[in-house]
Amino acid sequence: MKLELRGITKRFGSLVANDHIDLTVEAGEIHCLLGENGAGKSTLMNVLYGLYQADEGEILLDDVVQHFAGPGDAMKAGIGMVHQHFMLIPVFTVAENVMLGHESTKAGGFLDLQAARAKVREISDRFGFDVDPDALVDDLPVGVQQRVEIIKALSRDAKVLVFDEPTAVLTPQETDELMAIMRQLRESGTAIVFITHKLREVREVADRITVVRLGKVVGEASPTASNVELASLMVGRAVELTVQKDPPKLGEPALVVEGLSVIDHIGQLVVNDVSFEVRRGEILAVAGVQGNGQTELTEALVGLQPRVQGSISLDGEVLSGASVRKILDSGVGFVPEDRNEDGLVGEFSIAENLMLDRSNGAPFVKAANVQRGVLEQFATEKVAEFDVRTPGIDTKVGRLSGGNQQKVVLARELSRELRLLVAAQPTRGVDVGSIEFIHKRIVAARDAGVPVVVVSTELDEVTALADRIMVMYRGRIVGIVPGDTPRDVLGLMMAGEVPAEGAAA
Repeated sequence: MKLELRGITKRFGSLVANDHIDLTVEAGEIHCLLGENGAGKSTLMNVLYGLYQADEGEILLDDVVQHFAGPGDAMKAGIGMVHQHFMLIPVFTVAENVMLGHESTKAGGFLDLQAARAKVREISDRFGFDVDPDALVDDLPVGVQQRVEIIKALSRDAKVLVFDEPTAVLTPQETDELMAIMRQLRESGTAIVFITHKLREVREVADRITVVRLGKVVGEASPTASNVELASLMVGRAVELTVQKDPPKLGEPALVVEGLSVIDHIGQLVVNDVSFEVRRGEILAVAGVQGNGQTELTEALVGLQPRVQGSISLDGEVLSGASVRKILDSGVGFVPEDRNEDGLVGEFSIAENLMLDRSNGAPFVKAANVQRGVLEQFATEKVAEFDVRTPGIDTKVGRLSGGNQQKVVLARELSRELRLLVAAQPTRGVDVGSIEFIHKRIVAARDAGVPVVVVSTELDEVTALADRIMVMYRGRIVGIVPGDTPRDVLGLMMAGEVPAEGAAA
């Protein structure tokens, strides 16, 4: 089935999320929609799937104009979507999830689970998915859960499949398996739209590439295009994809963590007896699939987790049990993984956000009064130094792009004397150009002798920054290995496999 989008425009108030976008995907083709977060890719696919109604433009399937009032209409027309965040019910079996929403019944009005099981087996056998129809979804690995999402779509005779950032929660090995599945689907005649911002994946699997920037199509590219060429199309200028860094000049161990365990709010052990150290002038990158204890680990380091066991010390000073205020005042910089929730106050100005963790005294507050002149000079300098694109320092930070918001967080955290920098997902949701800048600043902090802990689910980021890599799986450390450890080895570790003797560092 051929898919064609003509002049699709979608507005949200004054924001034009999609601006007269044209896209054609042929049957048996993998067409990659490449662009940064916020470029309008997911909005466009939500229009296709009937979740949004376009303000202008047409959707055509095999040259016939379609009108979708909702996802049900799109599914009936042969369009399926595999969402970034799975739309599965964990306590249901695979067969129950697959039949949900289009249940078939047998005599007496009972659900025909046998038919659903048979459908799962038939699709699973056809594509080699190896999925048990009677398995509880909650018991399945993430990669297998994604196969269930694909089976759901295929069970409804999808001829066009949309994969929306499908590798966000996968290990490298699971990503490779997904690519193989996409190729199988292509060979069966399925038209595939693959939405991503990861250049490596695009070049590996796409037949054609359309690049979207700020809601508009800015060009098409061949899969043979280099990463630099693709990145330049995405950002609109030349970018340096790999940060240059000299070998580390290591000092003494600064951050020492011993026997750290964290229990979450429902009583689960999410960090389990973790011990490691970070030396001065070193970047320790923490790798792992999201949800394996990395978030809780970073929060424990800065005092945000209330139920912590074990010891955390910095330069011999015990920080475990201390308040967040004391930890920050002791020289710990913190870039949280969710800048909007934990890093910024959207209704405050850029200048006010730059003094958030220093609002209790000099140089910005004196006798309970904000020293406006001091703050304005500081904010003006930092906006220039960190290349924050803004009309002025009084602009509300919530009005900035994601990349510029992240630069404000970094400017605040790196503008004081640091004894430790903890950066969680430091480039999540920012454009390639901002990633380049942020990586350079993190490396500069390391070169100044600051011990750095970087937590990231992006392996490209981990390998670009790390002097050593600590891999976590289900709350434990699988191993700590050199920064140049091959991706395939890291991928196995992210799935829980302990590295061979001699790999640890």
